[in-house]
Amino acid sequence: MTKTDYKAAASFWTDKEISARKIDRKELKAKIDAFLSAHTVCALAAGSGKDIRCTPLEYSYHTNAIYILSEGGLKFRALETNSSVSLAVFDISSGFGNLNSIQITGTAEIIDADSAEYSAILAYKKIPAEAIWKLSHPMYLIKVTPSRFDMLCSDFKKAGYDVRQSLTV
Repeated sequence: MTKTDYKAAASFWTDKEISARKIDRKELKAKIDAFLSAHTVCALAAGSGKDIRCTPLEYSYHTNAIYILSEGGLKFRALETNSSVSLAVFDISSGFGNLNSIQITGTAEIIDADSAEYSAILAYKKIPAEAIWKLSHPMYLIKVTPSRFDMLCSDFKKAGYDVRQSLTV
């Protein structure tokens, strides 16, 4: 591919977005919230220099943020120096007529285990704090604050909208 080919491929969705038939912002946010609340597994992508990681993880969507409990791993190499992340949440697809997914761009931060927010997420997930403290290793809480959602949903097209809808927060 030439540089021009790469640029054309990279701008495919952003070019289409200019003239896209868009869903009302509140309706789209409600669909995003419902989709994220109905799922529990995401792929978290984090990168810094040559340290790039995409990790499948269990998550909770609460108070407009994604919360991930993690015992650690190579993703923390990237998170240490680059808080910009991307998440993907999706249904298993059986073809173009059944697409249903969200890509999230946002900022990650590690929530201190002694904080009220950490305790609140444990309570939301119905995890007793004592169970966490008894583990032989710490459980880190990654909070991703979304800045943009890109939802791809075949049902949007059936309703007369473009199949891909974006929401910047």
